[in-house]
Amino acid sequence: MDSQSPWLDDDQQELWQALLTVVIALPATLDRQLQRDAGISNFEYGVLARLSMADEATMRLGDLARDCDSAQPRLSKVMDRFEARDWVARRPDPGDGRYTLATLSDAGRRKLVESAPGHVAQVKRLVFDPLTAAQRRHLSAALTRIAATVRQEPEAG
Repeated sequence: MDSQSPWLDDDQQELWQALLTVVIALPATLDRQLQRDAGISNFEYGVLARLSMADEATMRLGDLARDCDSAQPRLSKVMDRFEARDWVARRPDPGDGRYTLATLSDAGRRKLVESAPGHVAQVKRLVFDPLTAAQRRHLSAALTRIAATVRQEPEAG
């Protein structure tokens, strides 16, 4: 096939199919482990982790949604569940009341810390252990470039 072909060549197709498998199967596998061992989803774990890494464990909900690649309604439902479990507290942003802040509570941090060992072990087993150090560096560079390109795409709507 030439460069004008609307189809992927064999090498591109092989890479694309492997990437699709990772993009679809990896989150599902991580979800199963976290649901089984911690009673939370991979997305919920990611939200707790992002909050834990923020200054004072606090973020604007819009920024948190963006960092977690989430729509606001999905994050809002998670925040409702987290508040009911006392894992987060929401309050108006004192600097600009149009925004809402979420702060990870001590109970939320404990949930993250309790959930982390099994999750981290699963991530290491599935993503890092099969690769050499050089493969990890190359994969990191490649995925960083792809992520930057994806994030530059305008949102539909």
